[in-house]
Amino acid sequence: MTTSHSEKRRNFYKDVPEFWHDLYNMEYALLDIHLLSKDTILKIHEASKLVYAIFDKTADLLRELDDDTLLELGYPEESLSYIRYKPVPQECIIGRFDFVVSDGDIKLLEFNSDTPTFIKELYHVNEKVCQYFNCPNPNEGMEAQLAKELKRGLLSSWKSLQRDGEAKIVFTSHSDHEEDYLTTKYIQALAGVPSEYVSLDQLQIRDDGVYTPGGERIDVLYRQTYPIEHLVDDEDPLTKEKVGQELMQMVLERKLAVLNPPSAFLLQSKGVQALIWGLHEEGSAFFTGEEHEWIERYFLPTYLDSEHFEENGMTFVQKPAFGREGDTVKIMEATGKVLLEDKNDTYKLTLPVYQKFCPLPVSVITTDEGEKEASLMVGSFIINGHPGAIGIRAGNAITDNESYFLPVGIQEI
Repeated sequence: MTTSHSEKRRNFYKDVPEFWHDLYNMEYALLDIHLLSKDTILKIHEASKLVYAIFDKTADLLRELDDDTLLELGYPEESLSYIRYKPVPQECIIGRFDFVVSDGDIKLLEFNSDTPTFIKELYHVNEKVCQYFNCPNPNEGMEAQLAKELKRGLLSSWKSLQRDGEAKIVFTSHSDHEEDYLTTKYIQALAGVPSEYVSLDQLQIRDDGVYTPGGERIDVLYRQTYPIEHLVDDEDPLTKEKVGQELMQMVLERKLAVLNPPSAFLLQSKGVQALIWGLHEEGSAFFTGEEHEWIERYFLPTYLDSEHFEENGMTFVQKPAFGREGDTVKIMEATGKVLLEDKNDTYKLTLPVYQKFCPLPVSVITTDEGEKEASLMVGSFIINGHPGAIGIRAGNAITDNESYFLPVGIQEI
């Protein structure tokens, strides 16, 4: 009797501990592989390095902008002091670019600089799938690079507090969300430093700092998956105190260090891409001639209104400045007709940005239900400015939280 594909997939992934091969009771991690040429992989790494250099340079400019301009770029008012604060040299420890890679072209859709997921999949699980299909892993050796930069980031954060003794390091997430919890635990193990895991709801805020349930004062808090734009609204359910804002104030007063650092959230707004494109379009001397070439090559025209696309008869995408998993994203014709939209509208009150539509390439994938066509988006990590692991989300034309994890391998000639 032949084993079905779904059985093979289940048998394979049951040997990968602490991994969510199914999410929301649906297939997530495919037992399939998408082969990329060495040349394409090198081009993705090059794009990641150069695009990050643009964001890195823009961060200094953003910190100098007045409050009104930052609000126009979509930042919550409560976060303005926080995003201007730069306690460590690193702008972003772990970030992920979402690219359209098609016919030799690479275009940036967005930069998940603050709380990127997809980490364990690309840094750990991808290698196991490559071994199963007997092909080289494009992410080989990158787990060690990630571990090194995690240690370096934690050390920078500890030094920024200028305290004596040993650092109390805590990793935190929502413990009841499997993907967030296991991603955070993976990063904690990879960092390889003495630390503790504490669920977000168990953290205790006092006048002089943030504490564990055991009464230890926390020096460095690593929150891989919990976004700042949610944190600013967090309230204590009983006292109604704005505990999220209190936590951010603790960072400003050096009572606590948080990773990713505040500057990672500064780069998260898609309004930053509109700012970069605007400076490029006017030929601003802020960027060198070479940097303008990089922007032209990798960035998509992005604006804070849709006028440019409507006047030029172009299809465009409306997306929230702070949004995740395709939520509240619409693909629109110049006439205003909606061609496609995500069924969720969680971020409908968030500032929208407008970006030239760049269709994702389509490929056939193998799922438990058989073969099907899917749109492919490349995720490419940037680890403190260094190109990191790559992988693919396969799903709808708007990549959403029902997309699959499609492992990647190197195509051998």
